[in-house]
Order: sequence, then C-alpha cells, then structure tokens
Amino acid sequence: MLFKKILFTLLSFLIFQNITLAQECFPPKPQGLVVDVVGALDKNQFLELNNKLVKFSNETSTQILVLIIDDLCGMDKSMYATEIGQKWGVGTDGKDNGIVLLVKPTGGQGQRQVFIAVGYGLEGVIPDAIAKRIVEKELIPYFKLNDINGGINAGVQVLMSLALGEFSAKDYQKKTESSNYIIFIIILIIIAFYIFSKIGAARKYSSINNVGLMTSLFLLMSSSSSHSGSFGGFKSGGGGSSFGGFGGGSFGGGGAGGSW
Repeated sequence: MLFKKILFTLLSFLIFQNITLAQECFPPKPQGLVVDVVGALDKNQFLELNNKLVKFSNETSTQILVLIIDDLCGMDKSMYATEIGQKWGVGTDGKDNGIVLLVKPTGGQGQRQVFIAVGYGLEGVIPDAIAKRIVEKELIPYFKLNDINGGINAGVQVLMSLALGEFSAKDYQKKTESSNYIIFIIILIIIAFYIFSKIGAARKYSSINNVGLMTSLFLLMSSSSSHSGSFGGFKSGGGGSSFGGFGGGSFGGGGAGGSW
C-alpha cells in the first residue's frame, strides 16, 4: 500500500513537471497563424504572411501555422512541432487538416532546425517523403542564404497547392526531379561555353606568342582566376484578416524536417 502511494506521488510529480516544462517551452497560444519569437520577419513580412495563411484557413478550413522559435527546450524538432499542433488544435476537428511549419533559425551550423508536422487528415496528401522534399528543395536553400521569409513563403506555397489538390505529391516529386536535371544541364552548358571560349582565346594567344596550345590555355586560365573577385522580438497573430481560432485538429507524428 505504501509502495503504491509512493509510486503514485512520483508519477504525479513527473506529470506535473512535464506540464510545467511544456508551458514554459511553448509560446502563448496566438491569435493568428504566425508566431515569431526570434524577430526573423519584419512587420510587413509578418502581416503579409499571417494574412495569407488566415485567408487560406477561412476559405479552405486547412490551417498552416508558422512557428519561428529560438529554443526547443531539449525536445526533438518533430516532437516539438507535433506537440504544438496537438496542444493548440491546429486544423479542423474531424478533418485534422492542420500543418505546423516549425523554424529554429538560431544556433551554429547544423543546430538551425526546420520541421513540417502534418495532421492526420493530410498525411495522404503530404506524405513524409514529400514533406522532406519540401524542406530540402524549398525551405533550406533560402535559409542558407539567410532569407527566412523567402524560404517560408516558398514552402507555404507548395503546402497550400498540395492541400488544395492543385497538383499531387507525385507531380511535385517529378517537378522537383526534373528541375534538378535542368539545373545540371544549364551548369554543363555554362562550363562548356567557358571552356570553348578559353580554347579560342588560347589558339589566338598561341599563334601570336609562338607557344603551345595547352600552355596558352593554362596561362589564360591562371590569369582569369587571379583577377576574379571574392563573393562572399516576439510577434504573433493580429492585424489584417480575421482569424477565428484553431479548430481542434489532431496530429500523429507525420511530417519531416532537416537542419542547416
């Protein structure tokens, strides 16, 4: 009997500690669909993004929450995003059509995190593999350039299109795969054009200076490389479109993320 009392007291303490930790780690429930604890977005970017997400929610009932934070409180990014979605009820009750886009842009290389948590009702439309592709192809390329707003908007646009059925997950996968080939071909063309232009100049240099073609090409390449230059506050919701609040959506751990 004494053992049961001790066990019950211990479990109650642990549950209380977890609830307290969650309350301290999670921002207050917002009045809109954008929470920016870091201040990564300026006022205009914040309002424009929030208005777009609220308008989409009002027209479709699908809710996309963008959460920009600076601390995961030791939690895994997937757990944090899923817990927020479940705790706040992002999406609509019965449809479970909520999405949480979590961005942690602070920290050193590899410590900056992003995760897309997908509600139960959208897991078939946005499977984990597609969420991963959105992270890698739409979000992180912008984030690496320190363009948080650009990456979020690019990712949100794809998420909206998938949720609306404007194209399928398979269509998006084919599109991103084909774009990789196009970029590769363009790079090859640029390299080939550069080499051929240097060969033409090397032939001319060779005939004028009476040196071999390969020597001329090497001298021209060295010359061009030596002259080349070197390249190198908490906000949430509010303003604009009227947000009716979260609808009680549920999450089950679907989604994917990455780091940069």
